[in-house]
Amino acid sequence: MTYRVCFVCTGNICRSPMAESVFRARVAEAGLEDLVAVDSAGTGGWHEGEPADPRTVSVLQEHGYDTEHVARQFLPSWFAGLDLVVALDTGHLKALRRLAPTADDARKIRLLRSYDPAAGDDLDVPDPYYGGRDGFEECLEMVEAASTGLLAAVRDELEGRAA
Repeated sequence: MTYRVCFVCTGNICRSPMAESVFRARVAEAGLEDLVAVDSAGTGGWHEGEPADPRTVSVLQEHGYDTEHVARQFLPSWFAGLDLVVALDTGHLKALRRLAPTADDARKIRLLRSYDPAAGDDLDVPDPYYGGRDGFEECLEMVEAASTGLLAAVRDELEGRAA
């Protein structure tokens, strides 16, 4: 049975597609691509159908990540088919909890940086959209740092299913 992860930010053109690309690469490097499905969405539909922000694309490409992406809005009905919903900041976390149809669905929601022990209490990935390229580089660094812990957590879940 496939373990399904969805990353969620505001418009699904900057942070969540970046997290999706990085985590999909980590899953592939670990040889788990047949066991883990990765995608992303936004809390709003402002950019639905659009590609990722060009700055996101260029930063991902420069670091060797896939950049295929089409923005979409997260729907409450998706909770039933997901194992983990990863919010990129506390605003997304709150919005997703409001959308969760059940308490079990709400328990599937986590902040990405909660998987990075070095993050401390600052668990938000800042929105780079209104800034310069440096913000996109910083976003990538945060996503990469958290992806290691996230991959370990997903492996634990997969092992728990096999037991």
